[in-house]
Amino acid sequence: MADSTVISNTANLLKYTTLDQKDKLLAEYIWIDGCNGVRSKTKTLSKVPSSPDDLPEWNFDGSSTGQAPGDNSDVYLRPCAIFPDPFRGAPNILVLAECWDSDGSPNKFNHRHECARLMEAHKEQKPWFGLEQEYTLFDQYDKPYGWPKGGFPGPQGPYYCGVGTGKVYCRDVVEAHYKACVYAGVNISGINAEVLPAQWEFQVGPCEGIELGDHLWLARYLLERVAEEFGVKISFHPKPIPGDWNGAGLHTNFSSEDMRNPGGMKYIEAAIKKLEKRHKEHIAVYGDDNTMRLTGKHETGNIDEFTWGVANRGASIRIPRSVGREGYGYFEDRRPASNADPYQITGIMIETIYGAVGSSD
Repeated sequence: MADSTVISNTANLLKYTTLDQKDKLLAEYIWIDGCNGVRSKTKTLSKVPSSPDDLPEWNFDGSSTGQAPGDNSDVYLRPCAIFPDPFRGAPNILVLAECWDSDGSPNKFNHRHECARLMEAHKEQKPWFGLEQEYTLFDQYDKPYGWPKGGFPGPQGPYYCGVGTGKVYCRDVVEAHYKACVYAGVNISGINAEVLPAQWEFQVGPCEGIELGDHLWLARYLLERVAEEFGVKISFHPKPIPGDWNGAGLHTNFSSEDMRNPGGMKYIEAAIKKLEKRHKEHIAVYGDDNTMRLTGKHETGNIDEFTWGVANRGASIRIPRSVGREGYGYFEDRRPASNADPYQITGIMIETIYGAVGSSD
């Protein structure tokens, strides 16, 4: 187990998880707060829902989550996706919900609503996304796991995809999260240890349209929830350790049906030209503190420049070597920070390449 002074009572909890629920099921409503984090609370239901439409709308105190003022604090939860619950087991469920204000408008932190509109408007493109979520594991004293007291580990090199003591840390947390995602139906496609010690990555996708944002946010919730049981803190900060250390990103892989077919390179290059024209707009929604990460060093491009190239991990946009050779496939946007909202990333990418909702572009 990862080293921690936090006492876990999971063994005691297990005595109660198999008790008869008397034809009831527990639905954990999950939403995104005003600080780009996840919140949740539980509702008891009497019937297994067949779709999100069967679930009741709920509400919460938005003044306590940074989403509403105290004098008008009710924010409403509208279910939009259902997943099996890996913690409580069947028939219990996890419910991803959008946040709406009392006047019937989407809450200002509800980026899913606009993203879903864009995906629906351009669904004929069959947009596929695959996001690579990097994160760093800290102990309760905000120190990365495996780092010596009062010092630093050896230089980067042996940690990326490493195996063995002194090379990787917290594999227990990572493996538990992986299995929880698979059980919940998250389209998680892999994991690996990253370049920075105590840093890992999981990949979600390929997912079509709005599903990517739903699955990635659910995977983030599961990671935080699993780490809670190990007494571990999860950091999505894009530069968790200052100095000569790699940052953390949310590399975004994208393709349309045209790009995936022979001759698709011309569509890829056309899309990249459109992305170049809106570089600043993308950077504005690609995560907080990204200036600390996009320095042109440590496998990043410079935040003030837009560049692209084949197999170039120091560029804004990377075209994989195999795609450059075969002439079709996908491209990777390496600019998004690890703390960016996947709804905003995927939404602005569709908007830039294919036009805003109602636009003739």
